[in-house]
Amino acid sequence: MKKTVMALATVFLAAASAGGQDTARQKGWVAANFRKPSAAELQKKLTPLQFEVTQRGGTERPFANEYADNHRPGIYVDVVSGEPLFSSLDKYDSGAGWPSFTKPLEKANVKTATDYKMIIPRSEVRSVHADSHLGHVFDDGPPPTHLRYCMNSAAMRFIPAEKLVEEGYGQYAGLFKNSKPK
Repeated sequence: MKKTVMALATVFLAAASAGGQDTARQKGWVAANFRKPSAAELQKKLTPLQFEVTQRGGTERPFANEYADNHRPGIYVDVVSGEPLFSSLDKYDSGAGWPSFTKPLEKANVKTATDYKMIIPRSEVRSVHADSHLGHVFDDGPPPTHLRYCMNSAAMRFIPAEKLVEEGYGQYAGLFKNSKPK
Protein backbone atom coordinates (compact mmCIF):
# COMPACT_ATOMS: atom_id res chain seq x y z
CA MET A 1 0.00 0.00 0.00
CA LYS A 2 2.80 2.41 0.93
CA LYS A 3 4.55 1.71 -2.38
CA THR A 4 1.35 2.38 -4.31
CA VAL A 5 0.78 5.70 -2.53
CA MET A 6 4.41 6.72 -3.12
CA ALA A 7 4.17 5.75 -6.80
CA LEU A 8 0.96 7.75 -7.24
CA ALA A 9 2.50 10.75 -5.50
CA THR A 10 5.54 10.56 -7.76
CA VAL A 11 3.37 10.35 -10.89
CA PHE A 12 1.24 13.28 -9.70
CA LEU A 13 4.26 15.46 -9.00
CA ALA A 14 5.87 14.62 -12.34
CA ALA A 15 2.65 15.42 -14.21
CA ALA A 16 2.23 18.70 -12.34
CA SER A 17 5.76 19.84 -13.11
CA ALA A 18 5.75 18.80 -16.78
CA GLY A 19 2.89 21.11 -17.61
CA GLY A 20 4.32 24.05 -19.52
CA GLN A 21 7.03 26.21 -20.82
CA ASP A 22 6.93 28.55 -17.81
CA THR A 23 8.39 25.75 -15.67
CA ALA A 24 11.62 26.00 -17.65
CA ARG A 25 11.64 29.79 -17.42
CA GLN A 26 10.98 30.01 -13.69
CA LYS A 27 12.77 26.93 -12.40
CA GLY A 28 15.81 26.68 -14.64
CA TRP A 29 16.17 24.34 -17.55
CA VAL A 30 14.97 20.74 -17.47
CA ALA A 31 14.58 19.26 -20.95
CA ALA A 32 12.01 16.73 -19.75
CA ASN A 33 9.76 19.56 -18.54
CA PHE A 34 9.78 21.45 -21.83
CA ARG A 35 6.98 21.23 -24.34
CA LYS A 36 7.25 23.66 -27.23
CA PRO A 37 4.17 25.88 -27.27
CA SER A 38 2.06 26.17 -30.41
CA ALA A 39 2.62 29.12 -32.75
CA ALA A 40 -0.54 30.76 -31.36
CA GLU A 41 0.75 30.39 -27.78
CA LEU A 42 4.14 31.78 -28.78
CA GLN A 43 2.55 34.80 -30.46
CA LYS A 44 0.89 35.60 -27.13
CA LYS A 45 4.04 34.98 -25.07
CA LEU A 46 6.68 36.64 -27.26
CA THR A 47 7.02 40.17 -28.59
CA PRO A 48 6.45 40.51 -32.35
CA LEU A 49 10.24 40.82 -32.85
CA GLN A 50 11.00 37.76 -30.71
CA PHE A 51 8.45 35.74 -32.69
CA GLU A 52 9.80 36.95 -36.04
CA VAL A 53 13.39 36.10 -35.09
CA THR A 54 12.89 32.77 -33.31
CA GLN A 55 10.05 31.29 -35.38
CA ARG A 56 10.53 32.84 -38.81
CA GLY A 57 14.33 33.16 -38.93
CA GLY A 58 14.32 36.93 -38.86
CA THR A 59 17.18 39.23 -37.88
CA GLU A 60 16.99 42.24 -35.61
CA ARG A 61 18.72 45.50 -36.47
CA PRO A 62 22.42 45.72 -35.58
CA PHE A 63 23.46 48.14 -32.81
CA ALA A 64 19.78 48.59 -31.83
CA ASN A 65 19.22 45.47 -29.76
CA GLU A 66 19.10 44.70 -26.07
CA TYR A 67 22.31 42.73 -25.48
CA ALA A 68 24.94 43.97 -27.97
CA ASP A 69 26.32 46.31 -25.29
CA ASN A 70 25.45 44.22 -22.24
CA HIS A 71 28.62 43.77 -20.18
CA ARG A 72 27.14 42.25 -17.03
CA PRO A 73 28.16 38.76 -15.89
CA GLY A 74 25.54 36.08 -16.46
CA ILE A 75 24.12 33.64 -18.98
CA TYR A 76 21.86 33.86 -22.00
CA VAL A 77 19.01 31.38 -22.39
CA ASP A 78 16.55 30.65 -25.18
CA VAL A 79 13.61 33.06 -24.89
CA VAL A 80 11.20 30.25 -25.81
CA SER A 81 12.46 27.32 -23.75
CA GLY A 82 14.91 28.65 -21.17
CA GLU A 83 17.64 26.25 -22.33
CA PRO A 84 21.11 27.66 -21.48
CA LEU A 85 22.94 28.90 -24.58
CA PHE A 86 25.82 31.30 -23.93
CA SER A 87 27.85 32.86 -21.11
CA SER A 88 29.03 36.43 -20.74
CA LEU A 89 32.48 34.93 -20.09
CA ASP A 90 32.59 33.98 -23.79
CA LYS A 91 31.03 37.21 -25.08
CA TYR A 92 33.10 39.79 -26.95
CA ASP A 93 32.62 42.91 -29.04
CA SER A 94 32.89 41.78 -32.66
CA GLY A 95 31.93 45.19 -33.99
CA ALA A 96 29.01 43.63 -35.88
CA GLY A 97 26.28 45.17 -33.71
CA TRP A 98 24.89 41.93 -32.30
CA PRO A 99 25.96 39.98 -29.21
CA SER A 100 28.84 37.71 -30.22
CA PHE A 101 30.27 34.69 -28.41
CA THR A 102 33.28 32.43 -29.00
CA LYS A 103 31.43 29.27 -27.97
CA PRO A 104 28.15 27.99 -26.53
CA LEU A 105 27.77 27.52 -22.79
CA GLU A 106 26.10 24.15 -23.43
CA LYS A 107 27.01 22.60 -26.81
CA ALA A 108 24.15 20.11 -26.41
CA ASN A 109 21.62 22.99 -26.59
CA VAL A 110 22.91 24.49 -29.86
CA LYS A 111 22.78 23.07 -33.38
CA THR A 112 23.83 24.41 -36.78
CA ALA A 113 22.51 23.96 -40.28
CA THR A 114 23.36 25.49 -43.64
CA ASP A 115 21.27 28.55 -44.41
CA TYR A 116 20.87 29.57 -48.08
CA LYS A 117 18.83 32.76 -47.50
CA MET A 118 21.71 34.99 -48.68
CA ILE A 119 23.81 34.64 -51.81
CA ILE A 120 26.46 32.60 -50.01
CA PRO A 121 25.66 29.73 -47.63
CA ARG A 122 25.92 30.49 -43.92
CA SER A 123 25.79 28.37 -40.77
CA GLU A 124 22.52 29.07 -39.01
CA VAL A 125 22.46 28.53 -35.24
CA ARG A 126 19.29 27.14 -33.62
CA SER A 127 18.44 25.95 -30.14
CA VAL A 128 18.07 22.18 -29.94
CA HIS A 129 14.92 21.82 -27.83
CA ALA A 130 12.84 24.84 -28.87
CA ASP A 131 14.29 24.92 -32.40
CA SER A 132 14.49 28.70 -32.14
CA HIS A 133 16.49 30.59 -34.75
CA LEU A 134 19.27 32.30 -32.77
CA GLY A 135 21.61 33.74 -35.41
CA HIS A 136 24.66 32.52 -37.35
CA VAL A 137 28.17 31.29 -36.62
CA PHE A 138 31.21 32.44 -38.60
CA ASP A 139 34.85 31.36 -38.55
CA ASP A 140 36.27 34.89 -38.13
CA GLY A 141 36.25 35.03 -34.32
CA PRO A 142 39.12 35.39 -31.87
CA PRO A 143 41.30 32.56 -30.54
CA PRO A 144 41.10 29.95 -29.25
CA THR A 145 37.96 28.88 -31.16
CA HIS A 146 38.15 31.40 -34.03
CA LEU A 147 34.35 31.28 -34.02
CA ARG A 148 31.88 34.15 -33.86
CA TYR A 149 28.43 33.10 -32.72
CA CYS A 150 26.56 36.22 -33.86
CA MET A 151 23.22 36.04 -32.06
CA ASN A 152 19.97 38.00 -32.02
CA SER A 153 19.18 39.53 -28.65
CA ALA A 154 15.49 38.92 -29.37
CA ALA A 155 16.12 35.16 -29.31
CA MET A 156 17.60 35.20 -25.82
CA ARG A 157 16.88 36.20 -22.25
CA PHE A 158 19.76 37.35 -20.06
CA ILE A 159 20.01 36.08 -16.50
CA PRO A 160 22.44 38.11 -14.37
CA ALA A 161 24.97 36.14 -12.32
CA GLU A 162 23.43 37.33 -9.05
CA LYS A 163 20.03 35.85 -10.05
CA LEU A 164 21.19 32.47 -11.35
CA VAL A 165 20.31 30.55 -8.19
CA GLU A 166 16.98 32.34 -7.78
CA GLU A 167 15.99 31.56 -11.40
CA GLY A 168 17.00 27.89 -11.20
CA TYR A 169 20.35 28.06 -12.96
CA GLY A 170 22.50 27.72 -9.84
CA GLN A 171 24.80 25.17 -11.50
CA TYR A 172 26.35 28.11 -13.42
CA ALA A 173 26.82 30.45 -10.44
CA GLY A 174 30.34 29.17 -9.75
CA LEU A 175 31.49 30.42 -13.16
CA PHE A 176 31.03 33.99 -11.97
CA LYS A 177 32.51 33.93 -8.45
CA ASN A 178 35.37 36.26 -9.37
CA SER A 179 33.94 37.98 -12.43
CA LYS A 180 33.20 41.66 -12.67
CA PRO A 181 31.35 43.54 -15.41
CA LYS A 182 33.53 44.09 -18.48
